Amino acid sequence: MSVMVARKKVVRKWEKLPGRNTFCCDGRIMMARQKGIFYLTLFLILGTCALFFAFECRYLAVQLSPAIPVFAAVLFLFAMATLLRTSFSDPGVIPRALPDEAAFIEMEIEATNGTVPQGQRPPPRIKNFQINNQIVKLKYCYTCKIFRPPRASHCSICDNCVERFDHHCPWVGNCVGKRNYRYFYLFILSLSLLTIYIFTFNIVYVALSESGCGVLGWDCSQAVPLTLLTVLEVLICFFTLWSVVGLTGFHTFLVALNQTTNEDIKGSWTGKNRVQNPYSHGNIVKNCCEVLCGPLPPSVLDRRGILQQEESTAPDESCPRGPSAPEPAGGQGEESLTAAFSLQVPAPPLSSAEMPEEKQQTSGELPVPPQDAGQAEH
Repeated sequence: MSVMVARKKVVRKWEKLPGRNTFCCDGRIMMARQKGIFYLTLFLILGTCALFFAFECRYLAVQLSPAIPVFAAVLFLFAMATLLRTSFSDPGVIPRALPDEAAFIEMEIEATNGTVPQGQRPPPRIKNFQINNQIVKLKYCYTCKIFRPPRASHCSICDNCVERFDHHCPWVGNCVGKRNYRYFYLFILSLSLLTIYIFTFNIVYVALSESGCGVLGWDCSQAVPLTLLTVLEVLICFFTLWSVVGLTGFHTFLVALNQTTNEDIKGSWTGKNRVQNPYSHGNIVKNCCEVLCGPLPPSVLDRRGILQQEESTAPDESCPRGPSAPEPAGGQGEESLTAAFSLQVPAPPLSSAEMPEEKQQTSGELPVPPQDAGQAEH
């Protein structure tokens, strides 16, 4: 006997979030959809460090100091931890307005601007907000249907408004915003130190190997393939060094001014207006402490929150009988089933003259119409 069983499927909020993001581990990991360059970043870091630990570190630890591989391992682990923290976290995405909220905002805008005649361009949707005695404009996002908070911007790649938006970094596979900027800065800083460290000791290794194979205790034939791999590491570090160190210096300048890359590119606090940055404390130490050591706000997305429960019905072939309902005996069970079925089958209509005969029938039998009535109907 098959029974339809209703099963509830839990739908979490990350499954219905708009925007171009990918989620893993039940919404715990959030990244952009374009992750190809992020995999290239992992390959370059892991490949270069693997070659350095496999070949140069073994010799340098014995001939120079055992602390060389230890410091290299610390820098490598710190760089990887900050990279993954930057790539897998919510950068500060602002939720989009619900339909009721969007309709209310539209009514407010229409009430403020009034009706615009056809053919005329509507006025810009801007709200003025005062920060440190200075007027800051809050712009309206037509995609998210909200007035963006100060320093927020809409990322065209992830299709989300991000709080304190800095830039979208394809090397980490995510946007860089308020909730992961400090980890991004620590990542490029540690990667710069790691690149300089490996590059320096590769040069030392090449210089020692070229000075004479007898010092190394190896045969020259064995040192040649190792030196070729070292040259490969030197080339990778050389071309990486300029970009990473330059990027670290640029972001150090921005942190000291409490400014974002987006604001620097747009010239928000420079140029013709000569508007002073209202977010700067006028002190490098205070700006660095606010950006790198300030309180980290929680995510407002609530990615793992339960959105709704979808009910799905599925047939269940097994219908176990409860312990409180014992199985009846063979004869009594058949009689009870027959009696229950007889209550559900309607009897054919009978005339008033045949009613006394029907009353004489037992309750366990089905009423059978007489033969004469059947012939009359035919």
